[in-house]
Amino acid sequence: MSRAILVRRSAIAVAALLVVVLGVVAVLAVTWVRRPFPVTEGEVKVPGLQGKVDVIRNDQGIPQIYADNADDLFRAQGFVHAQDRFFEMDLRRHITSGRLSELVGEGGLETDRVIRTLGWRRVAEAELPTLKPETRRYLQAYSDGVNAYIHQQGTPSKMSLEYVVLGQKVPDYRVEDWTPADSLAWLKAMAWDLRGDYSDELTRARLAGTMPLSQISELYPPYPYDSHKPILSGQDWSSTTSNASNGSANSALPFASTEAPTATTPSKASKASKASKASKASKAKSPELAAETSPSAEQAYAAVTKALNSVPVTMGRGDGIGSNSWVVGGSRTSTGKPLLANDPHLGVSIPGIWYQVGLHCRSVSSSCPFDVAGYSFAGLPGVVIGHNQSIGWGFTNLGPDVSDFFLEQVRGNTYLRDGKQVPLTMRTETIKIGGGGEQTITVRSTTHGPILSDALGTVARAGDSPPVNGRTSPGSYEVALQWTGIEVNQTADAIFGLNTAQNFQQFREAARHFAVPAQNLLYADTAGNIGYQAPGSIPIRSRYMDSAPGFWIRPGWVSSWDWKGKVPFEQMPWTYNPPEGFIVAANQAVTESGSPFLTTEWDYGFRSQRIRSLLEKNTKVTPAAMSHIQGDVRSEFAPTLVKALLKVDLGGDDFTKQAQDLLRHWDYTMPVGASDAGAAAAYYNAVWSSLLDLTFDDELPSDLRADGGDQWMQAMTQLLAKPRSAWWDDKRTAGVAEGQSEILRKALVDARLDLTRELGKDPSDWQWGELHTLTLQHQVLGGDDVPGLVRMLFNRGPIELPGGSAIVNANGWDASQGLDDANRSKAFKVDWAPSMRMVLDFSDLDRSRWVNQTGNSGHAYSDHYDDQSEAWAKNELYDWPFSRKAVEHVGGDKLVLVPDTSTN
Repeated sequence: MSRAILVRRSAIAVAALLVVVLGVVAVLAVTWVRRPFPVTEGEVKVPGLQGKVDVIRNDQGIPQIYADNADDLFRAQGFVHAQDRFFEMDLRRHITSGRLSELVGEGGLETDRVIRTLGWRRVAEAELPTLKPETRRYLQAYSDGVNAYIHQQGTPSKMSLEYVVLGQKVPDYRVEDWTPADSLAWLKAMAWDLRGDYSDELTRARLAGTMPLSQISELYPPYPYDSHKPILSGQDWSSTTSNASNGSANSALPFASTEAPTATTPSKASKASKASKASKASKAKSPELAAETSPSAEQAYAAVTKALNSVPVTMGRGDGIGSNSWVVGGSRTSTGKPLLANDPHLGVSIPGIWYQVGLHCRSVSSSCPFDVAGYSFAGLPGVVIGHNQSIGWGFTNLGPDVSDFFLEQVRGNTYLRDGKQVPLTMRTETIKIGGGGEQTITVRSTTHGPILSDALGTVARAGDSPPVNGRTSPGSYEVALQWTGIEVNQTADAIFGLNTAQNFQQFREAARHFAVPAQNLLYADTAGNIGYQAPGSIPIRSRYMDSAPGFWIRPGWVSSWDWKGKVPFEQMPWTYNPPEGFIVAANQAVTESGSPFLTTEWDYGFRSQRIRSLLEKNTKVTPAAMSHIQGDVRSEFAPTLVKALLKVDLGGDDFTKQAQDLLRHWDYTMPVGASDAGAAAAYYNAVWSSLLDLTFDDELPSDLRADGGDQWMQAMTQLLAKPRSAWWDDKRTAGVAEGQSEILRKALVDARLDLTRELGKDPSDWQWGELHTLTLQHQVLGGDDVPGLVRMLFNRGPIELPGGSAIVNANGWDASQGLDDANRSKAFKVDWAPSMRMVLDFSDLDRSRWVNQTGNSGHAYSDHYDDQSEAWAKNELYDWPFSRKAVEHVGGDKLVLVPDTSTN
């Protein structure tokens, strides 16, 4: 899936340079490696500080920062982030500003054209003055701290080893000062990667020209509410007063009480689940939604898909946009107080996405309200996920549909709007190229958003006689994107609001401003309460019940197809102290509402239901049990498929039967190491990969092959009950119609042969861990196109990992990889995983525990570059001291930041 590579094209450009022998030798010099390592003891002068700031780093290099005022606190956080992760911060701001070419040369041009067109940096700059005064002050203090580091180090080579390598291509590169807009622009990249993924809608449209809609619908079965419960289980959030199909801002929408939160009493489950299924089925069959069947239509949608993939990946995408979180109330825990677990599933890289930190006002007050610790983003002040002295919270991706493509009829510098030609909004952008040169582009926008066809020639083809809402529309058009992530919002206010909230009401008020990316927010507090809130900027679409959002490109020249406002926060789902005593939010459907105003593209709930099952079996959940659940490696889909596989009669094929027998007594777990379960897991996954190829990939375009995630598992669950489905015929075997039993038999045979080549003849010797490995890859200097000697400097691994896709321990892999000899090395390789894990204990926050995917440092060969990876791979957690007493008891390096009076 290539989601772990941040800027593939820039790496290619860098690779041509890195073959220079002298450059590689320079990189290997120990002096260059150690030169950027941070000072962690003694005193360091920092301009602008009002008083002394203590920075205590423990054995994992995790800093706890103590200051007397909020400005000093965030100035110190900026300084410390820069000490450990400045190259990562600088890379991110170049990407989000459309200035990657300045850092890596011509290899960044395509990325820059797309980002400049989307305008992430421009939106960030427009957003800054709309934020609360204190938020702006914190952002500025943070920037001052980063700049203090930049000025102290002086030259790029003293900041990070990566600059030494890249300096061979861009020898005159200079580091600019950090600004508040640099921090805000990072939120745009985060929102892009965690937006509702609309590739499935584009896939539907592309396939509509090649197969019946009934066959396409089998790839997208309805959510299984009966077996996989939604987040707000047993509660109906749909309005009974009116129909949402009119699309007005006052349409019926799922609602929540606006009164002070009290224990929620679930009502009887309504017919909403059936209504939602019926609605979805009718959409698949509606003549109005019948897609254009011409070859040009398929090419148009393929071009749009390619355009989406041209935007650099910063966090994760596709099936990897998942997470586990759950909270258990004190009535069901061994401690008598809530426990909260979270592990977001994102792309894998080194350094990892998160930076662990504690931010503490020595005396908490209204002017200095911070006493918080958790996971932050290097480049952004505050804590994104974690806890303060009273409450804690976790995130999982809500995945709402927050974007649409619009076709625009453009004539010269105007476009058609309700029968009139109106002016395009236009601006010029100049992209500078490191090493010399520049490129100028013109960005055009309509009322809906930027015209992407100006950034990528491939997108322009999407306007060549495409279907509009499933109907033929002659002519040639431009393609614009409307997306909530490039609207001005106040998500930065929400982060600081969460950091300082002391109860559920304050938590919800902070969440009100969390516009993008929309997340499931789980809550717990030391008073014993638990809760859930779904925030976000969610479009209200016209004719919603007649046309699912994003299923088809929309006609931009008819205003009736425009968005009709946003869902009011008061109507977003939430709950507080539900009688069930726990809440599980693992990307499954939020409610059983018949009005799917959030999205129709939920995760199918294999992970969430497994978590629920484990919690229901445990009447008194312990902190250790919370961690054990995070490491659970049982597949909830495997029993369904294995049952069908064991029915296959192999005749006299004893060679394949040896492998098939591994599945007969398998417990459906996927561990590492030598074991019967590990051998069975290896064979099962090889069969699954082969089965997907035989069933789906023969009819899908090469770039849409089945990746094996939860969608495909649910689709296969349905197909196993439909032996006459057209999908059971392998179209590559001319004149032969295989049928279900033959396809299952071929999958068993092919997998036996594949693993014999890979792991040996004796099936009992096979190990899942030998196939399922993770290489932690540097975002720019770790790709296949970079010389091996350089990759060795920055990459780490391979690491054998348990688990897999749609499993609680979600070390995901892409089943579409490795299907040919050229890519065989990529088969079963992990490309997304839990980015971190935490378990919060509200009976004593000092007993909370956590672990990061790599380490806190971004410096290759630092002690903390990957020092947590081994524990993370084994699902082991470290102690998480929070109180000053606990932090000092653990000890570690102590750095004191002091005011630099010489600059006053």
